Amino acid sequence: MENLVLVQEWDKTFPQSEKVNHSKITFVNRYGITLAADMYVPKNAEGKLPAIAVCGPFGAVKEQCSGLYAQTMAERGFLTIAFDPSFTGESGGQPRYMASPDINTEDFQAAVDFLSNCELVDPDRIGVIGICGWGGMALNVAALGTRIKATVASTMYDMTRVNANGYFDEGDSEEARYESKKALNELRTKEFASGEYSLGGGCMELPVPDEAPFFVKDYSDYYKREERGYHPRSLNSNGGWNTIGCMSFMNQPILKYSNEIRSAVLVMHGEKAHSLYFGKDAFANMVEGNSYTDNKELLIIPDATHTDLYDGGGKNAIPFDKLVSFFNEYLK
Repeated sequence: MENLVLVQEWDKTFPQSEKVNHSKITFVNRYGITLAADMYVPKNAEGKLPAIAVCGPFGAVKEQCSGLYAQTMAERGFLTIAFDPSFTGESGGQPRYMASPDINTEDFQAAVDFLSNCELVDPDRIGVIGICGWGGMALNVAALGTRIKATVASTMYDMTRVNANGYFDEGDSEEARYESKKALNELRTKEFASGEYSLGGGCMELPVPDEAPFFVKDYSDYYKREERGYHPRSLNSNGGWNTIGCMSFMNQPILKYSNEIRSAVLVMHGEKAHSLYFGKDAFANMVEGNSYTDNKELLIIPDATHTDLYDGGGKNAIPFDKLVSFFNEYLK
């Protein structure tokens, strides 16, 4: 286990709740990387508790919206952990700011390992919540993890699709992918020679130019705004991913066997989210040919954008009552 130095004072982007006990924990995945997490336990809880592992968004840290989801669900009676993925935040792994469909799926599996062995948890009542790019990862782990009884994919991205095809599939051609791969391979050669890795850049600084796409403005408004979601350890708030950090996603369709998920799944997305097509298509693919569809649901939240499901967007867009009823129904 790596010796991680974890921040002990409260440094989240949301207020600390008086209804839960908070602590820092670590656990190791099967690649030997030590992951850091915040654990939230309902005060005065009795007996073995249902538990939920939370991660995301892609390029965020546990001090942002995954922690908000985790703390809020702990207020509602669940033991929860919000963890930093490998190579990011307070978690271990070198080089920094890399992503991997395989390792990041294993991160979720390792979180379930921890919860399955936690003395406060009922191992037969474990669920996961994946936000943004981690929504796709949550569906992938649900297809693998028979210990997971219920999964929520919130404002999800299919990171393999967006890396291979670009936003809105506008780069979905062999030529476009070749040019992208060619540039990334040339950069790899240069960076190996120099011994230094470049960062691709996080969200745009505020104010974002008027001509920028809406989703760019939406991201910056969350990640760059101090009073909303900015955090000094967040990739998206600062320098971004390693420039070649998501290269392997171009060849890895993580949702290949999602239509074999037997456990309960809730896919929820904002009506006005630029990413809504990811959620709709992922849900359609998941239920097509699946013998277990009675426990699958697609929830479209009126008037909500992509980042409204990060922190509520000032309009309470996150349907926590729905999440509670969903997990209560299937974690029993």
